[in-house]
Amino acid sequence: MILLYEIAAEVSYFELLMKGGWLMIPLFLLSFIAIFIFCERYFYLRSQKRADNGFFERLKDLVKDGKIDAAVALCSATNSSESRILKKGIQNLGKPLRDIHEQMEMEGKLEVYKYEGNTYFLGVIAGVAPMMGFIGTISGVIKIFYNISLADNISISLISGGLYEKLITSGVGLSIGIIAYVSYHYLNNKINKLVQKWEFQSVRFIDLINNN
Repeated sequence: MILLYEIAAEVSYFELLMKGGWLMIPLFLLSFIAIFIFCERYFYLRSQKRADNGFFERLKDLVKDGKIDAAVALCSATNSSESRILKKGIQNLGKPLRDIHEQMEMEGKLEVYKYEGNTYFLGVIAGVAPMMGFIGTISGVIKIFYNISLADNISISLISGGLYEKLITSGVGLSIGIIAYVSYHYLNNKINKLVQKWEFQSVRFIDLINNN
């Protein structure tokens, strides 16, 4: 028992993972891509400027006073997604409300596209990684039965290689899939909260124009 423990202790985690076979290479690649995309999008979202609480009130006063150029300048100086959407609406003042709203929606879609970036691939990885792990499971089972067919007797050492490949690839694939899935929905939740804020301010802006 002590001897088995000492042998297990001598095997590093990296060596243990490598027993998963060649499928560990694409799985490691998927994990790296998932981590890179999450970190890049997370810090990108954090770096984006936010309009302060008094921004819309200042903009409303300028629009009511007919100071359109000053309102555009305020949006440009604020330089946030929210201000860029409202700026598009201000630049189309004088047109029918429907056209103004459509222009603001188009600008909003561009902002969402910039925010989403490559988050789509996190969703892809969340689906692909577990399936690759399942391929490893099938490969491991095939290896076990192939080794059994070549041997006269069955032993633990005979089937251990296939078991390693089966269990390690399944575990790693599921782990990567879970991490990518959670990361994808976390980023989408942050983006959706921003979109809800833009939509709220857009409705307020349309009401402002409609009442003037």
